[in-house]
Amino acid sequence: MFTTKAGIYVDVENIIRNGGFGIQYDVLRKFVCDDGSVPIRLNAYAGYDRKKAQRDDNYNYWTRNYFSRIRSFGYKLIAKEVKWFRDEAGDLYAKANADLDMAIDALLQSENLDRVVLVTGDGDFTRVARALQNKGCRVEVIAFDNVSPDLRQETDVFTSGYLVPNLLSIRDSKPWGEIGSRVRGMCYYFNQDEKFGYFRFLQQFGPLWITDSREKDSPYQTVYFHADSVQNNDVVKELPSRELVFEFTLVESDRGNRLRAEQIALVSELYFRRPGGKGNGFGQER
Repeated sequence: MFTTKAGIYVDVENIIRNGGFGIQYDVLRKFVCDDGSVPIRLNAYAGYDRKKAQRDDNYNYWTRNYFSRIRSFGYKLIAKEVKWFRDEAGDLYAKANADLDMAIDALLQSENLDRVVLVTGDGDFTRVARALQNKGCRVEVIAFDNVSPDLRQETDVFTSGYLVPNLLSIRDSKPWGEIGSRVRGMCYYFNQDEKFGYFRFLQQFGPLWITDSREKDSPYQTVYFHADSVQNNDVVKELPSRELVFEFTLVESDRGNRLRAEQIALVSELYFRRPGGKGNGFGQER
């Protein structure tokens, strides 16, 4: 029986700076390996300011505990020491760029991998993704905010980290998917005349390509909503769109067994909307 060998490469600094602070590394591993893939490589690349650690006990304590927690889930933590530079104005700035390390490791280790998951939104990895594909690997990207359009275009599958159940905890929420819980999803249908539509969200891990929630193997759930429940009314004219991620509360609907979304808030835009313009959806899905 063929076993898919997977590698996960996390650009920790990029993810933390772009919406993924608090990412759950155990959930990431479960999500990637839910299809039976075996994690051959689990690498996380993070910056470490040795000088700051020597003078700041809180930073030293927090950083070491954070690194230890990542390692406890089976990841190899590659710490890149922070270096300080001065810009043209004479101001100091820090840099701990581990991109090159991550790129080289992924390319070298891909010889023993079938699937590479890059957890980053950095466009510098666009050519890395292409090189990995040319070596025969399937390349996937998981990221949150400020995701490079070129990287999304190059990858075989892009998944917004906001949409993965429990990858990023939602404060004071019931367990994901329960009535009364907060979940995140995208709008795949919206009637602009009658101002109602449907969100699709991941109820559980499973084959992401089975998007029709009516199919028994689909991991998705569908939920009804009305535009009156959207907190940012300006975004309604953009719907439907695969490029906008919303967070909402699941409530029981008075329409049979349907779920209804309330307290709907926009949490991420995967592209820059044109002022007063229409989103880049290409039609309504079933």
